[in-house]
Amino acid sequence: AVGLGYLPIYCEQLKSGKIAGDAQPGHVRVSGSAIVSDAGHGFSFAAFHEAMDDFHALSRQQGIAALAIRHSSSAGVLGWFVERIAKAGLIGIGFANSSSLMAPYGGSKAFFGTNPLAFAVPRVDGLPPLIADMATSQIAYVTVKEYAEKNMSIPLGWGLDKHGQPTTDPNVVLDGGSMAPAGGYKGTLLALLVDVLAGGLAGPNFSFQASRFATAGGEPPDVGQRFIAVAPQTFTGTSLGPAPFADRLEVMLSALSEDDGVHLPGSGRYEQREKAATQGIAVPDNLIATLRAYC
Repeated sequence: AVGLGYLPIYCEQLKSGKIAGDAQPGHVRVSGSAIVSDAGHGFSFAAFHEAMDDFHALSRQQGIAALAIRHSSSAGVLGWFVERIAKAGLIGIGFANSSSLMAPYGGSKAFFGTNPLAFAVPRVDGLPPLIADMATSQIAYVTVKEYAEKNMSIPLGWGLDKHGQPTTDPNVVLDGGSMAPAGGYKGTLLALLVDVLAGGLAGPNFSFQASRFATAGGEPPDVGQRFIAVAPQTFTGTSLGPAPFADRLEVMLSALSEDDGVHLPGSGRYEQREKAATQGIAVPDNLIATLRAYC
């Protein structure tokens, strides 16, 4: 996931103008069940938040709705978006394309971004949403960077050298190499799907056309995000029909949890939040100094 260590990158991009700090996002309903939001080369979070209430209302009205965000920058943690959809009582699905970091299966050069996809599902009252958030690469790019900073080897299968060969050296991946797709060609197909839905339909840039996310220089990345929200009550019948969706979901999740060692998607996220709330977060001194320098 994108943690506090990514904040200096955002700050440098704001200083250089790669991200427009004064962007005023706005959205428009373009069909019966579709909204398009223009981020104005600013943050995708702001664009989503500006359109969120209308998006949720349209989803309930139509049963299903789609939101496209265009002219935006990195989506960061895609789970942040879909969690908000689920907390509104809707099933949320999200796609975000990103600048080239991952080689397609059988290739040797970065073409797709790590192109994450995520979903979140509301549960019965009192329980946090079921959340899954994954890169279409074998592992997130920031994780490889963390291993490099700690001078640690990465497991074989996470990344490739500049010739497309697997490597355990994270610095080789970062210096002219590429990320490896999750599950080989299956990860490539998922990355392609994300690029079509978020880059092609929301875009305007596909991954291979976008400027690098992790650098301050260059043009705005101009990527996109796509979200779909489904109102469960639309498909579960009236009060005289099948049991409410959330109740039936718990039956399945309970059966799934009976297998020792199985963890529900999102459980680790919530455990880390609770730990941070009660124990705080350890932040390196050099990062604190860097962040304070922006004040």
